Amino acid sequence: MRSTDVPTGKLVVIEGVDGAGKNTLARRLVSAWERDDLDVIRIGFPRYGESVHADLAAEALRGGHGDTAESVHAMALLFALDRKSAVEDLRKALSCNDIVLLDRYVASNAAYTAARLEQIADGDAVEWIRALEFDRFQVPVPDVQILLDVPVELAAQRAASRESTDSARARDAYERDGSLQSRTSAVYGQLAESNWVSPWRVVDAEVDPDRLAADVFNQPPGEKKVTT
Repeated sequence: MRSTDVPTGKLVVIEGVDGAGKNTLARRLVSAWERDDLDVIRIGFPRYGESVHADLAAEALRGGHGDTAESVHAMALLFALDRKSAVEDLRKALSCNDIVLLDRYVASNAAYTAARLEQIADGDAVEWIRALEFDRFQVPVPDVQILLDVPVELAAQRAASRESTDSARARDAYERDGSLQSRTSAVYGQLAESNWVSPWRVVDAEVDPDRLAADVFNQPPGEKKVTT
């Protein structure tokens, strides 16, 4: 149960390229925490079907809205605005849950934006996303960011298999671009290595979800580096 002496819940994020297995890991973490009688809420970004900005981005990635998808910064803004519109909901969730688990968050925008511009993690794109989302939009800073690091080739196979068995999970332009996925994976690794904005944990597909859940919940607060 939620401890009365804890002012806010812990914000935990799972990151990784498309097909890495984030959904499966998220479900297993939630199950582990709930077995320990913790109050947990799970939110996925982009919030398709709930946020107009997320839906516009999805439509653009499938050929809608003219040349919107061709603009790296326009797409990044749509994803960022999706999170901005969720700020109050996130704060409310953190006030009444032990853990708020996010499937993708700001680092996803940073990694994909940098990869599309063929930059690395210390380039202008990542700093622009940090300043836009954390400084200007004031989205909550994660306590822990988990990078599910799997080979890009395996992730691509999973995404393709998912698409073939579920017509509702058709891959968008980002997911079909193998070169983009490889560059994004590299940027993710650099973000994790530098503990970008808050502590990171890097795990693979063989991670023990019960142990990871315990380690993440019991991890002491780390430095949150959201300003320059």
